[in-house]
Amino acid sequence: MKKEGNILAVDDNQDLLKSLNRMLKFDFEDISTISDPKQIPSYLKSKDIDVVLLDMNFTEGDQSGRDGLHWLKRIKQIDESIVVILITAYGDVDMAVNAMQEGATNFVTKPWEPQKLIATLQNAIDLRKSKLEINQLKKSNKSVVDEIQSKVDPIIGDSESIKQVLNTVNKVAKTDANILILGENGTGKELIAREIHNRSERSDKIFLSVDLNTLNENIFESELFGHVKGAFTDAKEDKIGRIEAATGGTLFLDEIGNLSVNLQSKLLTVIQNREFTPVGSSKSIQFDVRLICATNKNIREMIENQIFRDDLYFRINTIEITNPALKDRNEDIVLIADYFLKRYSLRYNKANIRINTAAYDSLLKYMWPGNIRELKHTIEKAVILNDDGIIKSDDLFGGNMSVSRNDDLFTLNLDQLEKSAIEKAINDAKGNISKASKVLGISRTSLYSKMSKHGI
Repeated sequence: MKKEGNILAVDDNQDLLKSLNRMLKFDFEDISTISDPKQIPSYLKSKDIDVVLLDMNFTEGDQSGRDGLHWLKRIKQIDESIVVILITAYGDVDMAVNAMQEGATNFVTKPWEPQKLIATLQNAIDLRKSKLEINQLKKSNKSVVDEIQSKVDPIIGDSESIKQVLNTVNKVAKTDANILILGENGTGKELIAREIHNRSERSDKIFLSVDLNTLNENIFESELFGHVKGAFTDAKEDKIGRIEAATGGTLFLDEIGNLSVNLQSKLLTVIQNREFTPVGSSKSIQFDVRLICATNKNIREMIENQIFRDDLYFRINTIEITNPALKDRNEDIVLIADYFLKRYSLRYNKANIRINTAAYDSLLKYMWPGNIRELKHTIEKAVILNDDGIIKSDDLFGGNMSVSRNDDLFTLNLDQLEKSAIEKAINDAKGNISKASKVLGISRTSLYSKMSKHGI
């Protein structure tokens, strides 16, 4: 079966071109040949070429390889993803190796072994296909990211705690240091990660977010590292992994605290070596990403309990940023509420809607266990259900402020009581899970289970 792909051979030796055509026509879908390199630009613009087999010398008496380098650069200017394989005499191997630094992928020497040449061209076509897929994925992701970016909420606040976070963000953004962002659910850890990316030298590249909580043992490697066709039953085609797709940009690994120790080990190896191997492949791929991780877990406690690797922790944690809970940013609550009020009043065509004084007071008294995410949903719900243009306290909480700053427990809902008790115990214990579990009268294992249940 012929290999799909278009090959262009460029050499001033007509006999050699005829020989190539005869040799390759049984193994490849399309073979084109030209003897004048000046035709290369117009040919590439008129036809989709995957691989160019390019001679290094076209000027009689000149064996310097200057001609080949010149046309190599022109080809790469026209289409960077075209794979260029150089044709050279045996004694010019050093020259060919130097030319590879200018963008050539490989070289073949004259006279060549037919099967070796065919294998080299087949691999080149596969490489071209991979390059096109990566480019398309990056364009697609960039388009999606640009659209998402326009919808991403800004970081709002004048509190000292958020100012300190943003000050740290500004210091680390221009570096490539690995960042670990800590904080409760709903505090906006991904917003901080995006802000680091937006202020970095990689801001024009992709920001790719991966929720590790959704990747189980069976799909972790395939999703992160990709796979080759036939690697497993459902691998019907090659797939690019998230790490390769993020190369050049920022990779945000959310919920890293939820990874099993086994998966932590695999991730650590990849981060240390800066390379990975797609599932089913024997070839490793190097990558270049800015790594930012986040978790709502108490990582130090997990290390003590041997459920998080300390070597992975030190690898991802060059700089640690703790995103404050909303209850610790009281002066920002009104600012954030007003932002979401404006956003949702426009979305739902309720331009004149406002929040009254009593409702603002309720917002300030509430403890916001779900943080900014909960505030956002509370305002959206109130805007949707409001009829008279004025949002009152009952519109926000329905008369039931279950977690008030003045009253720790205001509800008879058992799930909410349990969640509130756990949050208070952990807060009072300053994040020490052992102490919190003793206060609650349960084991650490039970406490971790309940924390997972309530999203704490």
